[in-house]
Amino acid sequence: MIRTQLIIKELEPVSIEKLGHVQDAIERRCEIQIGGNRPLRTAPLLIAGVLSIAAALVAAVYFWSPHANLRVTTGPPGSTAYRFITAFASVTEATHPRVRIKLVEVPDLEASAKAIEDHTTDLGIVRSDAVIPSNGETIAILRRDVVAFIVPAKSSIDKIPNLAGKTIGIPQGPLQKYNEQTLDSILSYYNIPANSVKRVFLPLTGIGAAVRDKQVAAVLAVGPMGPGEAVDVVSAIKLATKGSPSILAIDEADAINKRVPGLESIDVPAGAFRGRPPIPDDTVTTLAITYRFVAPNTMLDAVAGAIARSIFKTKAQLVAKTPLASQIEAPDPDDKNPVLPVHPGVASYLNSGEQSFFDEFQQYFYLGGMVLSMAGSAVALLIGRFNRKKSESDLRQIDRLIALADKALAAQASELKALEEELNGIIAWFVKGQASGTADSAAFSIAITHAQHAIEKQRETLRQGQASPLPQHAS
Repeated sequence: MIRTQLIIKELEPVSIEKLGHVQDAIERRCEIQIGGNRPLRTAPLLIAGVLSIAAALVAAVYFWSPHANLRVTTGPPGSTAYRFITAFASVTEATHPRVRIKLVEVPDLEASAKAIEDHTTDLGIVRSDAVIPSNGETIAILRRDVVAFIVPAKSSIDKIPNLAGKTIGIPQGPLQKYNEQTLDSILSYYNIPANSVKRVFLPLTGIGAAVRDKQVAAVLAVGPMGPGEAVDVVSAIKLATKGSPSILAIDEADAINKRVPGLESIDVPAGAFRGRPPIPDDTVTTLAITYRFVAPNTMLDAVAGAIARSIFKTKAQLVAKTPLASQIEAPDPDDKNPVLPVHPGVASYLNSGEQSFFDEFQQYFYLGGMVLSMAGSAVALLIGRFNRKKSESDLRQIDRLIALADKALAAQASELKALEEELNGIIAWFVKGQASGTADSAAFSIAITHAQHAIEKQRETLRQGQASPLPQHAS
């Protein structure tokens, strides 16, 4: 009430000569505010400016910032995994300058799988029959290694169950514990207790002599059909024994795969390990494990597909850096293997030839720009409607003040009190509008002064009428 009185006291009275023009002036002002020639509001312009700046920033990020920072696990320096990953990082950054590869060194395959499980890396090498991250999905197959049980010429061992009670040699190296686990998985399928098969870890240089001297009955080598561990073991045994070794067939490979999905059936063609004489001398069915480039299943499909595309398209450049890349292959997008399934983004790329990495991300920026544009239009529309409703609300209050002034000029004393209370209510509404910055002070000041003056003028007229004496009639 105090604030209302202050507003009323501050409103300067208007001369009688000006009152005749007040209503016309108010109506003209209101028509300008809500009509077609209304001045532009600053709020929509401000919103448009902010959105323009945001769009410029998005464009700047798109053109000048790296599009991706990928964390990739590596093995210890000098390891096979380390050599491949460093080659991958070098080729990827040279091909895509906006991609940055951060190498995350881990001690072994188990640590690589755990890093994927814990989301501390974006890519890692995983062996299909070793520790598997539950959230891992395949980007590419880096190598397919044959699980080869190699026996010397004229050996009495011609199938896996015959290994029970024998000694098996396993080449020494960083992967020997994983190869031993593979051996145990195969023996378990044939119900052969692991402790019934003795195993010894031998350097490559000692394997030939161990077989010749019958210290071991067979050697388990896990390696590619090309140069690698299996080929080296075959050569060592042939050289030491002067005979052509054989590869044991595993006819139950498909059944083993169903029990151990990380072990796949594979046909080894004649001469895969040696050409003259060919070893094996005929196609042999056995098992294989795969080393895979794996990402968490939370990786965006567009990113996963782009990484796969980059690997397959730059394979020749990778091979120039390291021969290990020669065995890279695309996974089967229709493979339903529950272990390390193909990432949906990779499957989409392989099935339909998704666009390039940068084309994919450009679509995201286009979509982002469209969203910003639509949001800006919606905000501007809402502000425009709010301003229009506000102008209409202001006009209704001003109309009330003008109507109140008209009523006051013809009101009786008892009616003036009600009109004054109505005026005080409008003034209170105006004071609140002033506090929130939504009321137009100029138009309301004129209208309130006009209404107040009308009430005071009528009250004075009624007071003077009551004070005038009645005329006396002559008798």
